[in-house]
Amino acid sequence: MIPAPLPHVPIEPAVLYFGTPVVLLTTENEDGGFNLAPMSSAWALGQSVVLGLGARGQTARNLARRPELVISLPGPALWPAVERLAPLTGRFPVPAGKHPGCRFEPDKFTAAGLTPEPSERVRPPRVAECPLQLEARVARVSPAAVGTFVVVETEVLRVHADPVLVVPGTDHIDPAAWSPLVYNFRHYFGLGPELGHSYRTGTPRG
Repeated sequence: MIPAPLPHVPIEPAVLYFGTPVVLLTTENEDGGFNLAPMSSAWALGQSVVLGLGARGQTARNLARRPELVISLPGPALWPAVERLAPLTGRFPVPAGKHPGCRFEPDKFTAAGLTPEPSERVRPPRVAECPLQLEARVARVSPAAVGTFVVVETEVLRVHADPVLVVPGTDHIDPAAWSPLVYNFRHYFGLGPELGHSYRTGTPRG
């Protein structure tokens, strides 16, 4: 049954994070070390993942020079580790415009309590605790139409998945087993029970 039409009021929210998955981006620094940064402006199309990044951050700076990265997707239980990363930056000195309380941290894996895991096709490491990990390479970086952001288009080279998430005998992720960490208007959420599925799903049904 379709719900009845709703009343609406015009608002001006400070952010438009209307429920998007959190990802952890690993990139390579100039000194050969690695930066780890949380972000929530990512979406996938085919074998590409598009990222929206602050232009002044260490991640954007790294990708402009060294195009390899890993996109690790945490589950809901990792939200405290993600939040430990939130006030940290790999830039020194801390760029102007960063939120008050932001501080420089060269070893973000240790600071967040996370474990680097070697990648197979790119230099930056994966986040071992994340159930899904995408090794990728930058295809294009473009300035955003509004604000001090860049839009980064990446090509995914290799996908790693926790076997618990994979439908046995296939390359399909079981959507009932996978629950991303969702950033919803600056609050963290997981998924609820399945409501239904698209007619286009290729996932085998039990």
